[in-house]
Amino acid sequence: MRILFVASDRMEFTGILASTLQARRESSTTDWTRSARLGGHDVLLTANGVGWKRAAAAVDAAADFRPHAVVSLGFCGALEGDLESGDIVVGTSVAKTVGQAAQAAFACQPVDGPVRRRGVVCSLDRIAQTFEEKRRLRSTGACVVEMEAAGVAGRTQSLGLPFYCVKAVTDLAGETMANDFNSALRPDGHFDTMLILRRSLTRPTVRLPELLRLRQRCIRAAHSLGEFFADCRF
Repeated sequence: MRILFVASDRMEFTGILASTLQARRESSTTDWTRSARLGGHDVLLTANGVGWKRAAAAVDAAADFRPHAVVSLGFCGALEGDLESGDIVVGTSVAKTVGQAAQAAFACQPVDGPVRRRGVVCSLDRIAQTFEEKRRLRSTGACVVEMEAAGVAGRTQSLGLPFYCVKAVTDLAGETMANDFNSALRPDGHFDTMLILRRSLTRPTVRLPELLRLRQRCIRAAHSLGEFFADCRF
C-alpha cells in the first residue's frame, strides 16, 4: 500500500525515519519530502508548515505519488488532564474549529497499535496557548488540539481516500504558555525563531525554560510517533 504522511515540520518525522529503509529525498513544492519503506508499505513523508492551508497543499503536491491512504501526524496539545507528553492519540474524528464552534467534522479510520487515547481531535487555526482556552475546547468533546489535520482531512475526503490521524502530545492541558507563538507564526507556515528568542529574553526566567522544556517534549513525542508507526497496522 502507498501511504502519504503529512506533518507540519520535519522534526515530527525523526522517530519514523529511524524505522524506515533507505529514505530518499524527493523533489516537491513542499518544504521537505522523503520517500521510504515503512512496515511493508511504500510511504511518502512530507512537511509543509503550520496550518490548514499548508497541510492541504502538501496533499495536493503528492498527487503523482497516488496514495492509497493519507495520514495526518505530528504534535498536539492535550485537552484532557491525564494525557502526558509523548502519549499517542489516535483520532476517531477531526473537528475543524473556528473560535469555539466546530465548522466541519471528518471521520478517521482506525489504526491498531499501542495508544494512550482514541478520540476527537480539535483542529484550530491557531495555537491554543492558555489553560482557559484548552478547558473551553475540552467542553466540545475533543481530547487534543492541533492545527493541520482538518486541512489534510478535507483534501483526503475530496479524493475519496481513507484518512488517518495520529498525534503525540507535547504541551499539557493544565499549562498556559508564557511565549506567544501565535504572533511569531510567519505567512510561510514557520515560526520566527529569532523573534521568539528575543522576546523570551524579556522574561528569561520563565520563557527560556519553557522553550527548553518544549524542545525536550518534541523530541520525546517524535520518538513516540516512530515507535507507534513501526508496529501499527492499517
